[in-house]
Amino acid sequence: MFPEIATLETLLRDVAREELLPRFAHAQRSVKPDGSIVTEADLAVQERLAGELRKLTPDVEVLGEEMSRDEQESLVARAGAGLWCLDPLDGTSNFAAGIPFFSISLALIREGGSVLGLVYDPVRGECFVASAGEGAWVNGERLLPRRVGLSLRRCIAVVDFKRLDRALRRRLVDEPPFSSQRNFGSTALEWCWLAAGRYHLYLHGGQKLWDYAAGMLILAEAGGRATRLAREVSVAADMGVRSAVAALDPDLFGQWVAWLGAMPGEE
Repeated sequence: MFPEIATLETLLRDVAREELLPRFAHAQRSVKPDGSIVTEADLAVQERLAGELRKLTPDVEVLGEEMSRDEQESLVARAGAGLWCLDPLDGTSNFAAGIPFFSISLALIREGGSVLGLVYDPVRGECFVASAGEGAWVNGERLLPRRVGLSLRRCIAVVDFKRLDRALRRRLVDEPPFSSQRNFGSTALEWCWLAAGRYHLYLHGGQKLWDYAAGMLILAEAGGRATRLAREVSVAADMGVRSAVAALDPDLFGQWVAWLGAMPGEE
């Protein structure tokens, strides 16, 4: 048995209020070996949530983004009955700079796939949740499939350019198939905003497990579709880096995949 979604949602809200928001825009930060930023808020939220999850589900391990690579790989290898995948602060650069777009992401992974996902945006008080086969919700409102009736040329796309290869970056800049482009800086929350229909197309060149474990499930349960760029090996949840091509509207998804030359199948 696993905790009710309501219990987990309350936990994320409480931890964000007590550990995250008081440190917003003035947290002590440092640079990790891979060049990314970590703050005292990342560490405080991870420690607090990991401790609470171990109390709720003592038989389920907790993988956090701020653990060492060796620890993470060991946890994935011995996941057993399940594995909590936690990003304590997705959008750390935004958070440290005072940009109000960041989130906490939590997923339960079983047999290589996410079966439960929550992404909490503490600035807007929005908690996106999904359970495999049961749908997706934001603050109690069901997220439903939709067709927007737009051509690709009229769409807004969220694209992370820095993780794409040079040829594709140049093509997207010189021959954009969409109307305009954004990049918000919290991958987990970007998945959720797509699921809520707040933009139309998504492209990211390199996500890790904690970036997509919850958000991709939320999009799928809202009726959206996702795949990867062509020539990339498709595997179950692991510690590798993966690209993401996605849309909520199935017609736009097909057009987007065709323009990119991405893999035609959905995840």
